[in-house]
Amino acid sequence: MREPRILLAEDDPNLSFVIEDHLITEGFTVVAAGNGQEALRHFRNQAVDLCLIDVMMPKMDGFSLASEIRKVNDLVPILFLTARSMEQDRLKGFEIGGDDYITKPFSIAELTQRIRVFLRRSVTTSGVSEKKGALGTLQFDELNLLVIGPQSTAQLTQMEADLLKLLLQHRNQLVKRETILVEIWGENDYFKGRSLDVFISRLRKYLKEDPDLEIRNHHGVGFSLVDRNFSG
Repeated sequence: MREPRILLAEDDPNLSFVIEDHLITEGFTVVAAGNGQEALRHFRNQAVDLCLIDVMMPKMDGFSLASEIRKVNDLVPILFLTARSMEQDRLKGFEIGGDDYITKPFSIAELTQRIRVFLRRSVTTSGVSEKKGALGTLQFDELNLLVIGPQSTAQLTQMEADLLKLLLQHRNQLVKRETILVEIWGENDYFKGRSLDVFISRLRKYLKEDPDLEIRNHHGVGFSLVDRNFSG
């Protein structure tokens, strides 16, 4: 079994060296790139298990790189490395398909832990037998991260699938915001809470083919997945 391969896109050579050296010590294979264009070439030429992407890079910024990656791969986890604290910048990262972010300066140990969490989710998903759940007139294919409808099929990211699974486990019940944040993001954080709203918006688009399905916002409290035809 090969070591997990991490694509590291970071234009600061000193920080890139520190991250790469630590991850190699922790048992990862690291493919490093100093700009977005170089990182995209690496991504297209070899299998990658997770992407660490700096937002501010020359030639192609991190958001543009993530957008290009999402055009060809909806599944690989994308973690942004950012010195920005602006809420709008963080939300933009989630809107284009990012899974998480870590703000500079950060602890290398924390970064490693975040990476392991996302890789563990991917391994768990790929290691289970085929599992499909009815969702109104749709099907949620947990193994392949798909929402399958009569007219279309939507490919989910791992985090979108984790969020939908959590809501589905509590169908027609309120799930508190703090519960979702801790279960999916690992912490109850203001900015993660704003990103949760982005993910909910994306899930609503995937479910819109069935008018009897609704993700209801209980303002300031949480969300519920309402299935009007479910009697369980």
